[in-house]
Amino acid sequence: MNNKLNIYCKNINEYIEIKGGERLADIYARLSSRIGLNPICARVNNRTEDLCYPVYSPKQVEFIDSTTASGNRVYVRSLCMILYKAVVDVVPQMSLRIEHSVSRGHFCRLHDRATGQTVAVTADLVAKIKERMQQIAAADMAFQRKEKLTTDVIEIFRRQGLTDKVTLLETGHDLYTVYYQLDDICDCYYGPLAPSTGYISVFNLLTYKDGMLLLGHKSTNAGEVQTPIEQEKMFGAFTDYLSFNRILGVSNVGELNRAVADKMTPSLINVAEALHDKQLGRISDEIARRRQRGEAKIVLIAGPSSSGKTTTTKRLAIQLMTNLIVPKMISLDDYFVNREDTPRDETGDYDYESLYSLDLELFNSDMNKLLAGEEINLPTYSFELGCRVEKHRPLRLGEHEVLIIEGIHGLNPELTAQIPDKDKFKLYVSALTTLSIDDHNWIPTTDNRLLRRIVRDYKYRATSALSTMRRWPSVRRGEEKWIFPFQENADAMFNSSLLFELGVMKSYAEPVLRQVPHDVPEYAEAYRLLKFLSYFEPIPSDQIPSTSLLREFLGGSSFSY
Repeated sequence: MNNKLNIYCKNINEYIEIKGGERLADIYARLSSRIGLNPICARVNNRTEDLCYPVYSPKQVEFIDSTTASGNRVYVRSLCMILYKAVVDVVPQMSLRIEHSVSRGHFCRLHDRATGQTVAVTADLVAKIKERMQQIAAADMAFQRKEKLTTDVIEIFRRQGLTDKVTLLETGHDLYTVYYQLDDICDCYYGPLAPSTGYISVFNLLTYKDGMLLLGHKSTNAGEVQTPIEQEKMFGAFTDYLSFNRILGVSNVGELNRAVADKMTPSLINVAEALHDKQLGRISDEIARRRQRGEAKIVLIAGPSSSGKTTTTKRLAIQLMTNLIVPKMISLDDYFVNREDTPRDETGDYDYESLYSLDLELFNSDMNKLLAGEEINLPTYSFELGCRVEKHRPLRLGEHEVLIIEGIHGLNPELTAQIPDKDKFKLYVSALTTLSIDDHNWIPTTDNRLLRRIVRDYKYRATSALSTMRRWPSVRRGEEKWIFPFQENADAMFNSSLLFELGVMKSYAEPVLRQVPHDVPEYAEAYRLLKFLSYFEPIPSDQIPSTSLLREFLGGSSFSY
């Protein structure tokens, strides 16, 4: 019987003859001199698979390295399992919790297994764990992919004391579960791992606050370890919400699913929405205190795509009115320069996300006139004509009024370089997702925002998930350049995520994601997001109030947009 077959390798754009059942790693070994990269995984029919994946039928295969988005996720997941193994080996009486991304790495805490209390780590302990990680990486130990009945996997995790994973699997109702074994420990992730620990050679582990910061390699250079940055305010925002989650008893997806099964979601929704109100009330109170000193006459609100800036602005305006402050809102879009003067991006297209697409001189001049009590005529920009048009839009700032300006550049000092600092209050808005899948799998904030955007674009702009995902890398590059470097400039941070939202988003996002064709590269991302959403029990959207920030994306809001 002839078990030979052909696969199409995208890296070299050729059909390759292989033996049925050959692993991707073995296929790559024959082609390595022609491909010219060090793959950590591969896309098989536009689905990310590990290099141990056996090929039994004709496929399209593309080998990818860890500088790609998919490859980097494989690298980081594998690094996290090495960290887990090192913690078990060095301090078996402690458990590991990887909480969230911050400072270009992943913040981790250790907990006493007996009491569940957080253990403040020492530099000496972190050094020992890091040394053990380096030994594990140097030993080139295999990440063994296994699949068993979920009931059997639950017992494996129960014996290891991974109660968070037990809860997740018990509420998931899958018959079989894929997991990985590294030496004497087992773990599961919602994506593939590297073939072995030898692939994971570039990393660092540092003391950070009362825990540790796990750093992988730079996104553009797999041979250079990532360098941390200070993100004190971001860390504080995460910490506040994590404490809130623990008090509610819902810190991970398994606990959220149990709350859904126990019909506790109306209470969770009410409390989460009340927290948003309380946060915005505190921010409003701080603006009011500064206004009494003759300061904070301009409120600048910034944040990345789909962070909920628009609803945050509208709800903050309501809170300000309860403090007897009348908000006046203007749009930075009206300060665009004429289209022919707009900067171009690396592809030659107009870069409307560039700071220099705005008339900075006119903006600063108008703001200073308003601060001086003068009247201005607000400019009006026509996107249809690509230029400013003349309209009568007089504006003067009264004694009990404050100017609210929403836009991605709000925290960039260059935007308001000519405006005194005392007159500015800067608010950063982001969906800082603090719900984890389990103790070793966090939910990236970027995924939360991408799902929001997919749902919103489909509902309001008739844009497919494919189109949104194709544009997303460009959006992310703009955020990295124009938003994230300035987020620590904020006077306050507002976390727009909602504890329950991914359970609600599931029913909206899944049908749209399933429309992504299988024959496009973006299918890998659609498949990954569908896998991620599969962990959540659905939450009906009719329980969401009309004032909820989530309504900006789902529809049914009492605000007009």
